[in-house]
Amino acid sequence: MKTDYKNIKVIGFDADDTLWMNETYFREAEQEFCKLLSEYETPNKIDQELFKMEIDNLDLYGYGIKAFTLSMVESALGLSNHNVSNKTIEAILNIGKSMLNKPVDVLKGVETVLKELSKTHRLILVTKGDLLDQERKLEKSGLTKYFHHIEVLSDKKEANYSNLLNHLDIEPSEFLMIGNSLKSDVLPLVNIGAQAIHVPFHTTWAHEQVTEKETNGKSYKTLVSLLDVIQLLK
Repeated sequence: MKTDYKNIKVIGFDADDTLWMNETYFREAEQEFCKLLSEYETPNKIDQELFKMEIDNLDLYGYGIKAFTLSMVESALGLSNHNVSNKTIEAILNIGKSMLNKPVDVLKGVETVLKELSKTHRLILVTKGDLLDQERKLEKSGLTKYFHHIEVLSDKKEANYSNLLNHLDIEPSEFLMIGNSLKSDVLPLVNIGAQAIHVPFHTTWAHEQVTEKETNGKSYKTLVSLLDVIQLLK
């Protein structure tokens, strides 16, 4: 069945791995972390423990590079039985600082899509994570001018989206969300009566992955390229 987007007045865009590259930097950081802790455990065990620590800390630290860095430090202490050196802790902190200073690599076709859709729709940016870091990336991206509103959420669950749409006086039936995460950018919107388009990125954090059971019966569109959105909404 062809989805009708004629009623859409506002389009929301995810930021990380939808507008610019992000997750790749986390994978690189995890590899560096594994090398630093290689005398204590295998890479697979280090990855597992770091992921577990990140999930355990989500409610306390939230999302983003700073939260990730703190989880790396805690994991290093646990994996080494508190024998990790100050030099290694410093190296871990420098991994985090390096991530915060990465260039903002805007993905192919993004500006073309934003420029075109901003002529016909109101565009908003809806992301989650650390406010300061997301503001930094947005400024570096040069994409701020295309958005009527920018929102950095603590999480992307149904309640978060519902509160945002209510605050901006947007009807769910008139809202379309575009992003790379089924868990954060697609399913919550479908569940509150909005539309969603999934544009996958080549790598996805394990926490953002969903099962076939969770997507079964849900109505959303998956596109290979963000550029395909232009033709879809004509």
